[in-house]
Amino acid sequence: MTVVVRTLTDAEERHAAIPALSDLRIRIFRGWPYLYDGTADYEAEYLAEFIREPGSALVVAQDGDAIVGAATASPMAGQKPEFQEPLRRQGLDIARIFYFGESVLLPAYQGQGIGHRFFDAREAAARAAGAVQTAFCAVIRPDDHPMRPASPRDLHPFWRARGYAPVPGLTGTLEWQDVGDTSESAHQMQFWMRNL
Repeated sequence: MTVVVRTLTDAEERHAAIPALSDLRIRIFRGWPYLYDGTADYEAEYLAEFIREPGSALVVAQDGDAIVGAATASPMAGQKPEFQEPLRRQGLDIARIFYFGESVLLPAYQGQGIGHRFFDAREAAARAAGAVQTAFCAVIRPDDHPMRPASPRDLHPFWRARGYAPVPGLTGTLEWQDVGDTSESAHQMQFWMRNL
């Protein structure tokens, strides 16, 4: 397989990628641990808002014409309050932090170094924007969750190898509808950070 990883900078090209990115997010986040029951309309609106943010980065992995993975990042100052407030409560400078949104990749393409290339591209965008720290958050699920797979994929070693660590006490809450539910519910999110 020949996969090309590149950062989309042209506004028209970024908007043209939204349907494929929406589909990827729905497919990947439906699995463990997010169990997200998303809709194409919500995803399209979310992604359009994200990529409109000045300084945002949209990195895609393409196999031929097909987008098989994507990662996003943008200045934390442009994120929603639910992402900013936990950092503010810790006394962190929002203006100097870059937020990493999703990093999604179809299973057939995992284990080929594409995740590292996603982080490299987003960290480069953060440095170019003058950020001194990067952050992302990951959902916290209990070990006894009824939908937990027998052997779930653990990304913690990969994140730690990239220099990230969970920040003790730095958590937030996001709402979404889980697979099998009929309404949204609150989910606790753990922030991971690193200094650039």
